[in-house]
Amino acid sequence: MLDTFSQLLELNHVMTGLRAALLFFTGLLVAHLLARLTVKLTSKSMSPHHVVLVKRLVYWLVLSLFLASVLKQLGFSLGVLLGAAGVLTVAIGFASQTSASNLISGLFLIGEKPFQLGDVIKVGETTGEVLSIDLLSVKLRTFDNLFVRIPNESLIKTQMTNLTRFPIRRFDLQVGVAYKENIKQVRELLLALADANPLCMDEPAPLFIFNGFGDSSLNIQFSVWTKRENFRDLRNSLQEEVKNAFDAAGIEIPFPHRSLYAGSDSAPFPVRIIADTETSHAASPKPD
Repeated sequence: MLDTFSQLLELNHVMTGLRAALLFFTGLLVAHLLARLTVKLTSKSMSPHHVVLVKRLVYWLVLSLFLASVLKQLGFSLGVLLGAAGVLTVAIGFASQTSASNLISGLFLIGEKPFQLGDVIKVGETTGEVLSIDLLSVKLRTFDNLFVRIPNESLIKTQMTNLTRFPIRRFDLQVGVAYKENIKQVRELLLALADANPLCMDEPAPLFIFNGFGDSSLNIQFSVWTKRENFRDLRNSLQEEVKNAFDAAGIEIPFPHRSLYAGSDSAPFPVRIIADTETSHAASPKPD
């Protein structure tokens, strides 16, 4: 009789474990399916990073409900577990104030939406593509394929530049020409280059700004607009075209000059120009 009771008790434990395991795997399946359904329902009305956050929230919420059912099935008291979880949450909150600050900053970033997944942002000296926006940090991939994690609190406190927020960008070319050059000729040449470059936009129109008189040059800013995906190609091609056009037109791009001065009591350095013919005669050996 005692053996039969022990067998029945053991069988009951086995069945309870099987039911708990079945509940757990069912929870995994239901959470995965509901998360996928959430993505389909919200992808058209929400931004990509909001879709990811809602997907994770639905997944873990559903899975938590099934885990609670599994623990109850195994005989654990949910009231005791919730009390222990509350005490643990308070302890963790005091021990991780930085994480709490990052969490609050992450909520502000989610609400403000300064950037989205796939945007290219610049934070301090770091520039990269946004891979993920989480509650504690933002992950970037730099252009040299490095993974960078930036805490949300740093993003809130630091100036952040979104390089791909708007569909067009302006490239400002800073160039200097010699004082002897004709400003009108330089302006017409630059405008002609912008008109011939297929990456330059006609509207907004290119902008020619005479910035003033520098130490060794007339300082000019030439600004052109292009689509954001063409910005790098335009920057490379336009600068090369300006250099080639200035060389062909004989327009000088000066560089700073320095003069040597040894004081008022010393004599100037003598400078003598040697003609090519004299140089060749001096270099040729004397006849015996």
